Amino acid sequence: MKFKDKELGANGRFGDGAAEELALEAHGDYPRRFGDLKFSNFNNYSKSVPHLLNRVWYQPDAVFPLNSIPEVRQHAFWVPVDNTYYHIAAKLKIVKLEGCVNTTCLPRSPAVVRVKRGISSNVFVDNKAYREFLSSKFDATPIDMESAAVALICLQYKTPFIAIRALSDLAGGGSSLSNESSLFASLASQNAVIVLIKFISLLVS
Repeated sequence: MKFKDKELGANGRFGDGAAEELALEAHGDYPRRFGDLKFSNFNNYSKSVPHLLNRVWYQPDAVFPLNSIPEVRQHAFWVPVDNTYYHIAAKLKIVKLEGCVNTTCLPRSPAVVRVKRGISSNVFVDNKAYREFLSSKFDATPIDMESAAVALICLQYKTPFIAIRALSDLAGGGSSLSNESSLFASLASQNAVIVLIKFISLLVS
């Protein structure tokens, strides 16, 4: 998320005061009513390292119409997946996926799974506690950084939407030494393409 200089707090972080608002928030855009998690409430005071994270909140996005005045807009927090696409996706569980990158293999065989709810974040999530918090708060399984943008465009254009993603890491729930995405990103991309090709074949058949 990008901010203009005038929207930054005195210490370079947004939200130094409760009265501060995001641009257009007073007009109903980008409200923080879905939660406002202040990281400083969870400081580990046994360490001398200052806490530089500020806060995170969850907000609906404004979706502007294509053929109307800009002031007429709707707000979307969840974007529904197309029912036809979702039912077709049930047939993808038989797709065989690759499980190895060179000589390094996943600890278990990868599988195609339909999920009821996924979310997008504007930060890369690599923290087990925060991953579990998002799961308990929103009942969501996968976390990515891109699908919401596609979903909102589909909503704006009234186009059927579904997201096909391959997970390359466990968002902080895997190795304590490194994030798995650096190793399995290429494998995830390959498997996503395999599933997408199969989905298209089912869609046109």
